[in-house]
Amino acid sequence: MKASEIRHTFLKFFESKGHTIVASSPVVPGDDPTLLFTNAGMNQFKDVFLGFDKRAYSRATTSQKCIRAGGKHNDLDNVGYTARHHTFFEMLGNFSFGDYFKHDAIQYAWELLTQHFKLPAEKLWVTVYSEDDEAYEIWNKVVGVPAERIVRIGDNKGGRYMSDNFWMMGDTGPCGPCTEIFYDHGPDVAGGPPGSPNEDGDRYIEIWNNVFMQFNRTEDGVMHKLPKPSVDTGMGLERLAAVLQHVHSNYEIDTFVALLASAKQAVDAAGGGDCDADSASLKVIADHIRACSFTIVDGVIPGNEGRGYVLRRIARRAIRHGYKLGARVPFFHKILPALVGQMGDAYPELRQAEARVTEVLRQEEERFFQTIERGMDILDTALATGTRQIDGETAFKLHDTFGFPVDLTADVCRERGVTVDQAGFDAAMARQRDQARAAGKFKMAAGLEYSGVATAFHGYEHLNCDTSKVVAVYVDGTSVAEAQAGDDAVIVLDHTPFYAESGGQAGDSGEFRNASTRVVVEDTMKIQADVFGHHGRVVEGSVKVGDSFAAKVNAEVRAKTVRNHSATHLMHKALREVLGAHVQQKGSLVNAERTRFDFAHTAPMTEAQVRQVEALVNAEILANAGAQAEVMALDDAQKSGAMMLFGEKYGETVRVLSIGSSKELCGGTHVKATGDIGLFKIVAESGVAAGIRRVEAVTGDNALAYLQSLENTVNSVAGALKAAPAEVAGRIGSLQDQVRALEKEVAALKGKLASSQGDELVNQAVDVKGIKVLAAVLEGADAATLRTTMDQLKNKLKTAAIVLAAVDGGKVQIAAGVTTDSIGKVKAGELVNFVAQQVGGKGGGKPDMAMAGGTDAAGLPAALAAVAAWVGERA
Repeated sequence: MKASEIRHTFLKFFESKGHTIVASSPVVPGDDPTLLFTNAGMNQFKDVFLGFDKRAYSRATTSQKCIRAGGKHNDLDNVGYTARHHTFFEMLGNFSFGDYFKHDAIQYAWELLTQHFKLPAEKLWVTVYSEDDEAYEIWNKVVGVPAERIVRIGDNKGGRYMSDNFWMMGDTGPCGPCTEIFYDHGPDVAGGPPGSPNEDGDRYIEIWNNVFMQFNRTEDGVMHKLPKPSVDTGMGLERLAAVLQHVHSNYEIDTFVALLASAKQAVDAAGGGDCDADSASLKVIADHIRACSFTIVDGVIPGNEGRGYVLRRIARRAIRHGYKLGARVPFFHKILPALVGQMGDAYPELRQAEARVTEVLRQEEERFFQTIERGMDILDTALATGTRQIDGETAFKLHDTFGFPVDLTADVCRERGVTVDQAGFDAAMARQRDQARAAGKFKMAAGLEYSGVATAFHGYEHLNCDTSKVVAVYVDGTSVAEAQAGDDAVIVLDHTPFYAESGGQAGDSGEFRNASTRVVVEDTMKIQADVFGHHGRVVEGSVKVGDSFAAKVNAEVRAKTVRNHSATHLMHKALREVLGAHVQQKGSLVNAERTRFDFAHTAPMTEAQVRQVEALVNAEILANAGAQAEVMALDDAQKSGAMMLFGEKYGETVRVLSIGSSKELCGGTHVKATGDIGLFKIVAESGVAAGIRRVEAVTGDNALAYLQSLENTVNSVAGALKAAPAEVAGRIGSLQDQVRALEKEVAALKGKLASSQGDELVNQAVDVKGIKVLAAVLEGADAATLRTTMDQLKNKLKTAAIVLAAVDGGKVQIAAGVTTDSIGKVKAGELVNFVAQQVGGKGGGKPDMAMAGGTDAAGLPAALAAVAAWVGERA
């Protein structure tokens, strides 16, 4: 039975038992920033089990895409070394949300395995938690499993309820016993039954785990019975396929047979020749293409942090194993069609994103192949010394200079029985971070020490605070009691309407005033999370700790900034609608002039896509929907569907901004309604890094000024063309046609001129040891004319070495040509360099034809005069 048939049979069986088939959630959790990747089928139902969410169904079944390659659940190091570990796998599951419980769950499992998958009952063993007499009785009395094939597993992990057969979501919360089902491969395979000293062998393989959530564990450790106990099960599709296809390794099932064949073909074509089809490296590659592809489908791109870093680790591990097999050019992305063929029907999102996934993988391969050879040379040299541990500095150099994630280095070392000095690597990384942090302290507020009261921020509602007290003053980075007129200072107030730079939004500017003093505030930034430093110049009077001021934000600058910030939220939403849900914010800068937004996307935006984004944002502006900011618990924000950035550290409470159709976590200042933005216009789109695009846009009066500037330009061009603005494009097209026609005419005339000059030059050739040597200036010639004339002269002179030159405004162009029968004695590349070096230039080319340039036209006559003697020395 093929893997696709197993998946279908499982889902349809539980559908026949009243379960709703629920599509797999993405491998990147959309509503749980605490989880790196989806690693179990129950992840998407967590809130249902916790009672925070209620679905229209009480029974569900899924085939869930899972990744275990980072964080707590990380199988990456084992992949390629064992028969059953994967970075990506499919988890078949059935779930009961307060509906059926142990009796039905156990009988469903037995019926499916023995009657539908036709597994021999005598081959199946089960485990139960030692205290779960109810599950034991169901297996023994109801199902009929003999007592000798039911194993009770007690607290074997060092504490009460710490057992392989007792599941907990965390230290507190839903938990309960579980029962696992094992398949016995028979006495020909080494290993003992579960719970025995030899249980780690391959004879008895766990294929299914049924978790019975029947308790809620409180902080005092007490187990309270749940009013509606639930069921959460998980069965690895790959493991079950191995059993049903009568093989002992997951890499022998049909899905992997196809991927391994494709991997071998790709590696062989990339330089591997005829690599070993049973190679562990091919297994790594076949496994990793699944994890990488599905991660990219869900919007992740290779990077240096978070999920992007995990993706890069996996991809570069696969590439290194291909390199180990002989691949010297990109190959990994070429396996994708085989994966789509195997899994595209079950997961149509993979087929839909095939082109994008291919491009992301190709780019990552090309980057790594630029450095992998040199990196491997350094690593091999270090290993050749016989050391038993690679030092941290070498590991860091490989990471920092050659793009080797440290676990990739560790992977290579493990194959040679060598370890990596992880502590030394961590120290080198920390040193680099400290250096970068030190280099980044370019603002006066950076690194200031403060231990006073927090700043109360009133800038969401007001632009003025009538009475704000000075609680700290800094000049030249040092705390002082007083700043004098002319001093640049950082001033901390107890209350402020000034927004401090955060979340990409620039800090406010404005002024402080009292009866004797005026301070011009140029910027505002955070000294600490809740302490605002106002960076400005004392222009009148002095500022002392304890002074009171009226603090006033520059209203015009703030208004422009908030228009741009609010437009950024609408643009982010529009970009995801137009380009796809993979678009993720990678950075932003919002100030009074414009908004700059960086996002994950692999290709330049087309003109049509830019216009579509503009249309969507301006439609939101015209709708004039109100903006609303709410402070709520993080869990409530997640449930509300607010967009969150993975890797951001959120507190227990967050600020959720709803504006138009956008809902995001944001602490910035915003318009009261979308109509306040006025107008939105994208002014630039570019690439800033691999897989990262940047859009810059303007709003309000800045957008109007931009459009008026464009209009002025068009009107100026129209005036020069003596045409109406609407006719400019047509007139320019006509002029371009005329220019092309004239260029052709000039080229033809140059050709005729060169031909006539060439005829005259034939007679200037001199015989040097049987080779006709010609060195001459061709008046008015360009590079194309030099080449054309060279070909004509070579045909006429038959056996020849020729140098032709042209001068244009002090710059020299040189062409050298040697006929085929003479290149054994004279090379055109050497000849052209001989001439070029005498006129301040250099060049090169093929033995029969070469070009060069120079900057010293005065030296040309002497250089040409020396050609005959140079040829004579070599002829």
